Amino acid sequence: MLELQGLSRRFGDVVALDDVSFSVPEGRMVGFVGPNGAGKTTAMRIMLGVLTQDAGDVRWRGGRVDAEIRRRFGYMPEERGLYPKMRVLDQLVYLARLHGLERQDATAQAKRMVELLGVPDRMRDRTEALSLGNQQRVQLAAALVHRPEVLILDEPFSGLDPVGVDVLSGVLREQAEGGVPVLFSSHQLDLVERLCESVVLINHGRVVADGRIADLRAADPRRLLRVEVADRAEPNGWIGAIDGVRVVEPLPDGAIVELDEGVSETAVLDAARAAGRVRHFSVVQPSLSEIFRRAVAR
Repeated sequence: MLELQGLSRRFGDVVALDDVSFSVPEGRMVGFVGPNGAGKTTAMRIMLGVLTQDAGDVRWRGGRVDAEIRRRFGYMPEERGLYPKMRVLDQLVYLARLHGLERQDATAQAKRMVELLGVPDRMRDRTEALSLGNQQRVQLAAALVHRPEVLILDEPFSGLDPVGVDVLSGVLREQAEGGVPVLFSSHQLDLVERLCESVVLINHGRVVADGRIADLRAADPRRLLRVEVADRAEPNGWIGAIDGVRVVEPLPDGAIVELDEGVSETAVLDAARAAGRVRHFSVVQPSLSEIFRRAVAR
């Protein structure tokens, strides 16, 4: 298990991390989300030894992380970390050897990674000649080429088209299924929700929510309904006439609404039937985006 224990870091008067603690179990993908400037990249850089913490500890399998252990980590920075003039295959072989692989193994692994990530025809090209999406694929190949025990990825889906997202998602699932703990940050919360069982939400350098997404949903006190009524000139006009019901998200033929305590779902359904033909009526689980908005607004 990868663990962060009470990490703190200041930059002058700015508190980047304030007693940050969470864990990433082996074989699990965990989403690391928060607004810009929340402290995600700082925490990741401390895990990799790029920055030092003012307080706290990073541990792997119960032991303190040192330089030798970090060689077994895979890291994908948000900024491009590749040599632009270097050819893709040569670069991956070089990086694999820095992590301790012998040349023959490093070459075989580099070729396997470009094949796995869908860019085998570009392995002889210079990195600067690649599209941003293909550079992102090669960046992930660089994080994987040495068979890491831990994966730490900062905005790995940035710049990818839908096909690239699917390829990368499949690779990350494969890594987690093989027992690798995967921590990745992303502003694409729909992807985090789709790929991760657990999430860590950070804001102003502090963890504001941490746990299984299903548990965070269950802890949300709100009662939400999705109601759609067909053939209405003003689809949301009837909703405003129901006391204790507020529109959370307008829809073309209705809305997602929040019910105050004491308001029954039946009362909303009755009002919808009186308004027209009910096309859809269901209880809505809060999305990760909604959980995120509420957590950072506290």
